[in-house]
This record gives sequence, structure tokens and C-alpha cells, in this order.
Amino acid sequence: MNSRGARILLIEDEAHIRNFLRVSLQAHGYDVIEARAGDEGLVQAGDHDPQLVILDLGLPDMDGQDVIRRLRGWSDVPILVLSVRGHEAEKVTALDNGANDYVEKPAGISELMARVRVLLRRPDGDSAAAANFRRGELSIDLARRAVALAGEPVHLTPKEYDLLCLLVRSNGRVLTHQQALRELWGPAFTGHTHYLRILVSAVRQKLGDDPTDPQFIVTEQGVGYRLP
Repeated sequence: MNSRGARILLIEDEAHIRNFLRVSLQAHGYDVIEARAGDEGLVQAGDHDPQLVILDLGLPDMDGQDVIRRLRGWSDVPILVLSVRGHEAEKVTALDNGANDYVEKPAGISELMARVRVLLRRPDGDSAAAANFRRGELSIDLARRAVALAGEPVHLTPKEYDLLCLLVRSNGRVLTHQQALRELWGPAFTGHTHYLRILVSAVRQKLGDDPTDPQFIVTEQGVGYRLP
């Protein structure tokens, strides 16, 4: 979709931050809807069908984590958390609950706008897009379980292919270590992060992806992995 003119729901209780973000978003061509509390934000989301939600976690009526969980019960709208809470556990919880990205306050406006653009740059979701994924020279035919790089087949093990599919299905959202380990090896392996590191390294090697300048698999330190 063309992100310009997209409708963004801003759920933030601090007036000066809300006003600053509204002005900044409108200056970049976005239509902004505001909410000062969680319940109000959920109502606004249902009434206005936003293309993106920017959410503070410290709200007066409920915790922002609860807003994420309730919103995910009926909507797949991208959620960008903007919070002063910087603990790794808080970030992992938000991502596990269904947030697509997490930015700590104070955040530079240029970085924030870049993250907004990424979350709005989602495929339209028709059947062709769902069956075929492309990112640069990488293409994945999900129906045929075929992976190619610059037109040349890439031979992955079943586990390597399943990891790549998990990242594709996450659609830019961070795939946490716990989510990946649970899906790939089962609930008993959620603490074995070294299994996942070895698997990611193998996939990167086959794709020629440099972890210091990733084209396909980005590391979110201490949290997980995502597609750029």
C-alpha cells in the first residue's frame, strides 16, 4: 500500500507527547486519530479501522500490554509500541502479545518515521502475495516449498526452510527466540537458544547474508529475529 495518507491511531496519555507526535505524523502526510487511554483507543480502532497503531504502555486505565492482547483478539493492524520501559522482558512480552515493533522513548523522529514506513509497507494479502514472497534477490514459493536466490535454487533442510517460513509469516514483526524454539522444536526447548543461533547461522550462510549488514535476517539483540 501507499503509506502516504495512511490513518494512524495514536494511543498516548501524555498531552505534550501526543501533540508532538500528531504534528510530526501530519507533517509526513498521515491522518492521525488520537486516544488518551486504552479503552478509548480500542473503541477508536474499531470505529476508524486504522492502518497502524502507535501505543504507549503506561496508560491511565489499563496496561498497554492488555491493549495489545485485546486488539489482537480481532485485528491484525500493525502495532508500534513507543514506551519508556526499556527492560528486555517488557519488549519480549509486547512482541509475544502481538506488537510488530518496539521503540524506547525518547526516540528520534527520523527513526520513528522510518519504522512507521516499514510497518505500513505490507503486502495487500491477496492469494498470489500469500503464496509467493520476494525480498531483493530472495524468492520463496510457499506453495512449492521452493527457495531461490538470484534465480538459483537454494537447498535448505526442512528445519531451515521452516525457520524462513516463520520469518515470512511474521511479516516484519520480530520472531522472538521463544516463539521460534517452540514452533521449531517444541515447548520443551524454549530455553535452548543456542539451537536457534546455529540454525540462523546456517540459513544466513546459504543465503550469503552478512549478519553485520543483513539483507534478509535482522538480529534484534536479546529478543529474536525479523525480516528487514
